[in-house]
Amino acid sequence: MPSTDALLDSHLSCLPLIHRGKVRDIYDIDAHHLLIVTTDRLSAFDVILPTPIPDKGRVLTAISRFWFERTRHIVPNHLADDLRLEDAVPDAAERAPLEGRSMVVKKLRALPVEAIVRGYLIGSGWKDYQKTGAVCGIALPEGLRLADRLPEPTYTPSSKAAVGEHDENIDYAATVRLLGESLARQVRDTSLRLYREAAEYALSRGIIIADTKFEFGVDEAGALHLIDEALTPDSSRFWPADTYAPGISPPSFDKQYVRDWLETLDWNKTPPGPELPPEIAARTADKYREALRRLTT
Repeated sequence: MPSTDALLDSHLSCLPLIHRGKVRDIYDIDAHHLLIVTTDRLSAFDVILPTPIPDKGRVLTAISRFWFERTRHIVPNHLADDLRLEDAVPDAAERAPLEGRSMVVKKLRALPVEAIVRGYLIGSGWKDYQKTGAVCGIALPEGLRLADRLPEPTYTPSSKAAVGEHDENIDYAATVRLLGESLARQVRDTSLRLYREAAEYALSRGIIIADTKFEFGVDEAGALHLIDEALTPDSSRFWPADTYAPGISPPSFDKQYVRDWLETLDWNKTPPGPELPPEIAARTADKYREALRRLTT
């Protein structure tokens, strides 16, 4: 059964909070581990909204764990296997709100690039294509429609912005300058492989992954790891395959539903974000749960 509580902010007395992001709160455990708590916060247009989405953090955590396990053969991930949540937060009462929405992870050096892969023409990519005939400088065929499938998955990285600021699209050459040629190539190639394999699986479960965002880190030996979250409704656009049709903005299992509602408001997409009506929050929660059910059952 869905839970009725929602967690907008986590608070722990036993561990120091080192970062509060758009959705995740990160606590320091020791020299080798962090605790990541996925809250029910929702961000849209890089603005954290004041209304939590019940169960969202647990759904995102479950989906990420599913993909982390499924993609281990492609790239290692940041999940720690030598420390449990009860070791990091021994007090049962303090631990209770974290159950199902937390990950104990390895400390890694996060890379300053968001690795975006687009399989379909939607969102900012569609707007870019209408203006320039290209997406992030990558030329596309003429005559494509909204939500058309791209000829092949396309890697369009962006810079990582601070909370409250907007990510900026960058080209591959910029990632080479940031990461070095070898690591930039590895990030690109790994991202494309992750997307292709995940998109094929998801399609077999009735979900089109239109696009997605990966984040990576490296360990002390320089080995690449998948971090943060993986192929969730927050980091991806999920469309129901049975109703997909190009030329219209498809219904979704992700926060595009909230974005579409926000676009109807007279809001300049800067903080503070507007409160969501209860029915919008509840419908969004249902969409997240449906994505989890389809992918994992």
